[in-house]
Amino acid sequence: MAAEEGKVDPMKQFQIEPLFGETWEVAGFNIAFTNSALWMAIATVLLWVFVAGGMKRELVPGRWQMAVESFTGFIDDMLEANIGKEGRKYVPYVFSLFMFILFANLLGLLPVGLIPGVHAFTFTSHFTVTGVLAAISFSIVLIVGFWKHGIKFFTLFVPHGTPAPMIPAIFLIELFSFLIRPFSLALRLFVAMMAGHVLLKVLSSFVIDGANYGIGTTLIVALPSFALMIAISALEILVAGIQAYVFALLTSLYINDAEHLH
Repeated sequence: MAAEEGKVDPMKQFQIEPLFGETWEVAGFNIAFTNSALWMAIATVLLWVFVAGGMKRELVPGRWQMAVESFTGFIDDMLEANIGKEGRKYVPYVFSLFMFILFANLLGLLPVGLIPGVHAFTFTSHFTVTGVLAAISFSIVLIVGFWKHGIKFFTLFVPHGTPAPMIPAIFLIELFSFLIRPFSLALRLFVAMMAGHVLLKVLSSFVIDGANYGIGTTLIVALPSFALMIAISALEILVAGIQAYVFALLTSLYINDAEHLH
């Protein structure tokens, strides 16, 4: 139900709307350029600019080059720790995945709402987006697994030493656990980003309502809510980085399962 006039609607920030007031259909599919697509494009451009700025390979690296090399080294170390030397070939993908999610999460926290008509959009708060990212990672796992091991890839679902009578049950349990991975991977990021943004909007409504009801309510409700908003905003910045790292980490662990059958 739409929020009453003058009230803050916590869910409005997640509404996908076509830009330029138009909807374009091709073969019955709506392909309008939306606010979600715009912020995905911004995140992609920022990622490209960030990497391009660190490709100068100067003898004495500047801060930008050092930042890119630091993030790349961080992902390289993570993959080597989880996969081994074979993990190095996945650095471009996992690095791009990590930085794209990180930029997406941070862009959604920008206070651009102070500019009339401009609103930040956190597209990682939509399960359709996180689901596609998880599906891409899951597809890579399947391709690597069957490419390297063929039909033996199914032995991943039967732990070594499983008694013969229990193999059918264990196989089904492990297969279901494997198939649920992309769902849980996408759900974790989606819920974390959506919950934090909803909480910030709810607190902002307390600030606005408290300020509108006089000095007493302002001191009791509005100011504590505003202080809590600042604290949660700082926490959201930390969560933005943690969620990007967790997504990249779990992706590397799933790739490790495909590279080395256990």
